[in-house]
Amino acid sequence: MNLNSVTLAFLGDAFYELSVRRRLTLLSGSAGADKLHLMAVHYVNAAAQSAAVRGLAERGILTDEEQDVVRKARNHKPKSFPKNASPLDYKLASAFEALLGYHYISGRHDRAEELAGFAMSMIEEKHGKYR
Repeated sequence: MNLNSVTLAFLGDAFYELSVRRRLTLLSGSAGADKLHLMAVHYVNAAAQSAAVRGLAERGILTDEEQDVVRKARNHKPKSFPKNASPLDYKLASAFEALLGYHYISGRHDRAEELAGFAMSMIEEKHGKYR
């Protein structure tokens, strides 16, 4: 399957959001949706996702194939950047999302879950668990 990086990031964004919501729901018990949303923003933002994909690469967790997906997605030139993220963080966050989308669309849901879990754990290591 030969989808472009933007399409993979679109799918990966939804996959990661669902992974985060599932994790927070299981961790927080009966927290309300407002509290869960406030907790989720610590995981689902450009700076956190950028740091996560960097951490995955630095720790040697990514295969050569995955590094190629990240590199290709990172090098995509977006038409605009959000105001609340640096251009580099935005590009790396999109690359992380594309990586998850790549695995999801390829039927490797377990690997996408594994990478999302590593990313969330790294975010928690740096900032603590959000409860």
